Amino acid sequence: MIACFDIGGSAIKAAYAETPEQVVTLSREATPLQSFDEFVSVMGKAIHALPQKPTRAAVSITGVIDPDTQRITCANIPCIDDRRLSADLAERLGLPVLIANDADCFALAEAGLGAGRGHRIVLGAIFGTGIGGGLVVDGHLINAHGGFAGEWGHGPAVALRAGNPPVEIPHFDCGCGQRGCVDSVGAARGMERLHKLLHDVSLTSAEITSRWVEGDADAGRTIDVLVDLVSSPLALTINITGATIVPVGGGLSNVPALIETIDRTVRTRTLRRFERPLVVPGELRIEPGLIGAALLGLQAEGDTR
Repeated sequence: MIACFDIGGSAIKAAYAETPEQVVTLSREATPLQSFDEFVSVMGKAIHALPQKPTRAAVSITGVIDPDTQRITCANIPCIDDRRLSADLAERLGLPVLIANDADCFALAEAGLGAGRGHRIVLGAIFGTGIGGGLVVDGHLINAHGGFAGEWGHGPAVALRAGNPPVEIPHFDCGCGQRGCVDSVGAARGMERLHKLLHDVSLTSAEITSRWVEGDADAGRTIDVLVDLVSSPLALTINITGATIVPVGGGLSNVPALIETIDRTVRTRTLRRFERPLVVPGELRIEPGLIGAALLGLQAEGDTR
């Protein structure tokens, strides 16, 4: 049995799994942000509530694990930031602990049980508060031991002119410390930034997409520019990785017309031509983080055996 956790800045969600298809959800508790003791206590309480002692814990979490030092960078949860989190939790909880980034776990879940079934190379893409991604090859997560593979949302890759007709787009500052990242224009806040730049009107991403679907011209212009800006970096990432399917998660994936528009544009820019949808909404709409954590833990259990 694997104890599974999906941990973000707001909540720690717990579950357990004995097979990939049977993930039983348990508790949901507020994430302690300042006290590591309280953070461990929430996880420990969930483990003690399991029907039997698990062989290991597997965690989907916001933040990135450095593959060299095994330290986590997680600004959202200060009490774990810069810790060797896997080792620290294993010592406190008394069992092995595997940790992966939440976008990686989304990709692993979609590759195993969702839209990526049957594909050798799956690139999971997150379009939400931020732009993220994860890469799965032959059913295994490339970042199983930490790392940044699949993180196509960061790096100075955004064009300075976009849309039809083209308009000048400055390189905006990104939260990662760079300028001109896909995240700065393609995520929900990026969409809002583009709309303000183009029309001098402040709207939420939900308002922009809703107006676009209803036929609003200004919202349509914003979406046109956004799709142009994100499609080339995503197509390049597909070329480099060889991915044959790109399941999408995050809040913006709940706008099917947006994902369909991105898909059509991306397929005109990839080296390999696809006659079928390539960028598609993820199929696992409920708890993909917990499912990905379960798969991560169960794979490790199988490798150990």
